[in-house]
Amino acid sequence: MKGPYAVHFDASACSGCKACQAACKDHNDLSEGILWRRVYEVSGGGFRKDGAAWRQDVFAWSLSLSCNHCEKPVCAEVCPTGAVRRREDGVVLLDSGKCMGCRYCEWACPYGAPRFDEARGVMTKCTLCADRLEDGLAPSCVAACPMRALDFGSLEEMKERYPAPTGFPLPDPGLTEPCFRMTPHPAAARSEWEGEIANVEEVER
Repeated sequence: MKGPYAVHFDASACSGCKACQAACKDHNDLSEGILWRRVYEVSGGGFRKDGAAWRQDVFAWSLSLSCNHCEKPVCAEVCPTGAVRRREDGVVLLDSGKCMGCRYCEWACPYGAPRFDEARGVMTKCTLCADRLEDGLAPSCVAACPMRALDFGSLEEMKERYPAPTGFPLPDPGLTEPCFRMTPHPAAARSEWEGEIANVEEVER
């Protein structure tokens, strides 16, 4: 398979088990506090009084998100040292050896993908498991998902099969043209006006 590559996430199938997050952390030997893949918990609704009774219309769903290896990577555009680059196959890599820790890439990325390593004073980010790609294998997060909520393939194939990632809590895909596709959860429409991130402390630390 040749790049550019894309990852698809089926929000309607995800159980929120975070096996993808754990597999990413394990495969890349990430330090404590650094998550290249994060699982957002979107929830909303509540209890409504209906006559003498109370009824609930609670909803909750998960969003597994990492670097989307965008076709227009703003992280690379703002990096003053050239530490971030997009390869010919579409994989966006960050060379921590060239990074001066200014965190511009973190600030510019609408997905918050670059993560700061405080111990080393440099940025880090998802590599799309470039080492596994060389062996013809899918990224570790995709391989680890027990619900098969994550899929992986060529960008062209993914665009034909799945819709663009839109709606809360995602930014406008036109900003960076992410190589990411998403099947929305049934509660996605409600999330637009009454949804919130329930695990902010975990995903934004």
